[in-house]
Amino acid sequence: MSVIAPPRQSQALRGGGRIAAFKELLDRPLTPYYLLLGSTGLLLSIGLVMVLSASSIDAFHKYDNSYYWAIKQAMWVLIALPCAWIATRLPLKLLRFAAWPMLGVSVLLLALTQTGLGVAVNGNQNWLGLGPIQIQPSEIAKFSMVLWCADVYARKDALLGRWKHLAIPVLPVAGVITALVLVGGDLGTALVLFAITLGMLWVVGVPARIFVAVASLVSVAALYLAASSPERLTRITSFVNPFQDYQGSGWQAGHGILGMASGGLFGKGIGASQQKWGNLPEAHTDFIFAVLGEELGLVGTLLVLVLFGVLAYAAIRVAMRSEDLFVRYATAGIVLWLMAHVIINIGMVLALLPVIGIPLPLVSYGGSSLVPELVALGLVIGFARSEPSAAGVLRRRRHERRELRAVNATARRR
Repeated sequence: MSVIAPPRQSQALRGGGRIAAFKELLDRPLTPYYLLLGSTGLLLSIGLVMVLSASSIDAFHKYDNSYYWAIKQAMWVLIALPCAWIATRLPLKLLRFAAWPMLGVSVLLLALTQTGLGVAVNGNQNWLGLGPIQIQPSEIAKFSMVLWCADVYARKDALLGRWKHLAIPVLPVAGVITALVLVGGDLGTALVLFAITLGMLWVVGVPARIFVAVASLVSVAALYLAASSPERLTRITSFVNPFQDYQGSGWQAGHGILGMASGGLFGKGIGASQQKWGNLPEAHTDFIFAVLGEELGLVGTLLVLVLFGVLAYAAIRVAMRSEDLFVRYATAGIVLWLMAHVIINIGMVLALLPVIGIPLPLVSYGGSSLVPELVALGLVIGFARSEPSAAGVLRRRRHERRELRAVNATARRR
């Protein structure tokens, strides 16, 4: 005798089955690896398309070639992808050893920006001219800072119950790097470095009272630095109501809002943005999300947000599963760094945060930011591959493929 479940109960059972299957899928050893690969690849692809669209007018006006910036971005991608692939294979010992000289090189490059090799861009002397190539050492410094902090805290794990081991040497070194960035006038990058440092302190379990004290000190210092420059103060405070000074300090933020608002649900279509026709400064760099919202609409912006959320989720899963402290801290630091960029950049475009010149990871134009970001994500992908259960699955698959090739070769000889 069979018992037929009532329709509502059977639907609930099917729904519960789907949820259980989805959870099982997320718990599979290789799920973080595939999520990282997929979200990174999609964001990079969207970025290439949007750089081409957002920069075409500016490139044609300045260089008589609508593809100028897009070609340069594609070249940076071709440089970054092999570097990211190498990063997935780097041994942990080599990576931890390299973190120290990388930090030293970053400090040296930051110092050189204040010499004759330094190049001023948009009022900030934070670029370094190396022949035909210009790089922004602060982007390399963020990556180096994450790896170095991860190595220091992994070595001092047994001592982290004492506050001085939490603070020294991380806070003094972070202070030196931040000071060098501020000498060049780049408050936005300095705030990201503050966020990375505070985030690393939180990850290693700093007591709440120390965390609050450091966060308060950083906030006061940031407000002081903002108020010390009338131009910087105007830029920072204009985000509250950019249309109040629409023809002045609110021009960029105001046009960013207009672009986002005019996109509607599905957008105007790729290449149909009106704001990129000279109205929106830095359309292919800091404000590329506004062009994306105008051309792809709410659907496109939500897709990008979901992809960043997937990337963060997968990386956090890698950090939580890892038993190696360096891997855990480095992965967490990379997530903090990239998500700080995402939050600040999108906050700028939506006029929720001041305009402080932070690019959108993997999407905005710029090789100085793209290469370190892809290499960092390559490291996280490598961590996901080398996690014991994931590595076991990959070994079994390789063994099965070898056996299948051997069987096929034998069958062909017969």
